[in-house]
Amino acid sequence: MKHLLKIYVTIFLFIIGSIVYLYFSIDNTQNKLSKNVSSLFITKAEEFAKNIKGKIENEVQSDIVTTLRQNTQLREKLETMLYAVTTDSYKYVYVLYKDKNGEYRYLLDGSTQDKGEFGEKLNVDSQQWDKVFTTQKSDLLVQDKLDSLWVTYLSPIVLKDKTEAILAIDFSPELPNNVKKALKPLKNIFIYIFISIFLILLLLLYQTILNIRTKKDSITDQLTEVYNRNYLRDLLKTININHYQIMMLDIDYFKKVNDSYGHKTGDYVLKNVASRIKKEIREQDILIRFGGEEFLLFIYNKGAITKQAYNIGERIKQGISDTKFLYDDNSIYITISIGISATPGHFKTITEAIKAADSMLYIAKTEGRNQVICDNQWDSKRSKNSENIFHIAEIKEAIEEDRLLCYYQPIFSAKSHAICKYEALVRLVDKEGKIVLPWRFIETILHTNIYIQMTKKILDIVFKNIAKHKVEISVNLNFSDILNQDTFALIISELEENTELASWLTIELLEYEVLEAGESFTKNINQIRAYGVKIAIDDFGTGFANYTVFHTLPIDIIKIDGSLIKNIDTSEVSKKIVKSLLLLMQELEIETVAEFVHSQEVLDIVTDLGATYLQGFHLAEPMPDLLKI
Repeated sequence: MKHLLKIYVTIFLFIIGSIVYLYFSIDNTQNKLSKNVSSLFITKAEEFAKNIKGKIENEVQSDIVTTLRQNTQLREKLETMLYAVTTDSYKYVYVLYKDKNGEYRYLLDGSTQDKGEFGEKLNVDSQQWDKVFTTQKSDLLVQDKLDSLWVTYLSPIVLKDKTEAILAIDFSPELPNNVKKALKPLKNIFIYIFISIFLILLLLLYQTILNIRTKKDSITDQLTEVYNRNYLRDLLKTININHYQIMMLDIDYFKKVNDSYGHKTGDYVLKNVASRIKKEIREQDILIRFGGEEFLLFIYNKGAITKQAYNIGERIKQGISDTKFLYDDNSIYITISIGISATPGHFKTITEAIKAADSMLYIAKTEGRNQVICDNQWDSKRSKNSENIFHIAEIKEAIEEDRLLCYYQPIFSAKSHAICKYEALVRLVDKEGKIVLPWRFIETILHTNIYIQMTKKILDIVFKNIAKHKVEISVNLNFSDILNQDTFALIISELEENTELASWLTIELLEYEVLEAGESFTKNINQIRAYGVKIAIDDFGTGFANYTVFHTLPIDIIKIDGSLIKNIDTSEVSKKIVKSLLLLMQELEIETVAEFVHSQEVLDIVTDLGATYLQGFHLAEPMPDLLKI
């Protein structure tokens, strides 16, 4: 793009220079031609003047004014002579005398039209005429207007060393004027060409600059000013992966930065992290914002220095952990986890090499974060624990390829034992078509944009089923999802798009997280409930159950933790705890769901104790389709 811009500018300057040169060449030629032709006219006027003055001097010996005033016939004769000299080029030939007051008056006039009468005053440039009158030397009076007279040749009539009058020959330089008229269109053509080419080149220059800027904007992340995924798509078509090492970088616990300090602070941290990374890399290295808080870095390594990427990664990690990020009086310290594929050329495709770096990143996070893990240094035994865990790149790919789905477990009425609602449970389908349970991928994407994408996908699926079957369906969300601005905004957006279906939706929240609810959380929950959505607390009764939560949160349903329900038929303690919980919820007018109903004995007990709803494998397992109610 930059080279193309230079070529345009060079062509632009060359054409302008050429047109300007031609324009002034024509102008110079015109001036020279006009000057030469004018010299011919002047020479001819000098000859006319010499002949005329000779004849006048032969006819008049002295005091030309008195003589011609008295001798009318002589005056007519001389005027006829003047008339004979006039042509289309030499339009006016006349003689003026100077009276006692210094005014110039007609003595002779060779004109037939608009003829000056004897003694009639004529307004002239007296200064130049006086010069001729005094010096007795001929002179030219040049005018600028080509559409009127151009040159007046003035020649003194001297009798006995006394200037008696001045002969004036006005000639219109018809030939020079025609030359100018002929050349003027040519000059105008050059002007029009110049203007047209100038405008075209200016337009091309503007379009080129606009294209460069648009292209740059399309491949640049506006926040961090590094390359984006669009650039990556183009890069993968041309890059020689054998000349690079691949590094994946992810900011540790970045979601907590957004939740604790707000998105502006998060954006500030992202921007400065990118800036800090750029300080540690070279011009030939390529930095790309791969996801929300995730970066992809191609380290140029044509010399095959195997530890080069690792050394750069260590510098980046150390530099970021040593940096104090200051924003709105907040001092924020963060760390970064890094995974490296040191020999990407060994993989069949670049995509596989990127996945390898992503796998190392995952290991860096599971090993405690704030680490640099390189695949050529990693002991394969240490990675065995991660064999059953899906990596971020695989989960991204599954979502993009529409391999995310929901299974539905029915929830039954304790009174009628009929299905009255469902709980949606997320599943992932691997490339071999096998169903993957959430424990293998949820933890990997928590606090990332992939998790938000997954949440949107689940809500879309659930609302489609609600619209189709007109049945209540519950989805599971974390306490942090309600506080996270992006996830909360997504939830509200989905509710806005499905306002008429919102009352069929129940959001189940993890009980141990809800205990930390504050004003912001309560405000967001109330905003969600305003659409008719029911709020349930999942797994209630485990951990440090805090009953004060019922003072601050508008709760519609609690789901009693399965660890209490599953032993209710064998543990008197579990039975008493469940009984007390059910009695309390009845007093608070909150509906209850008894989870983990795994036998007929458990079913009978929780039904007798007064649970509102029942859920468990004894009643129905999660299925890919909704069972008919």
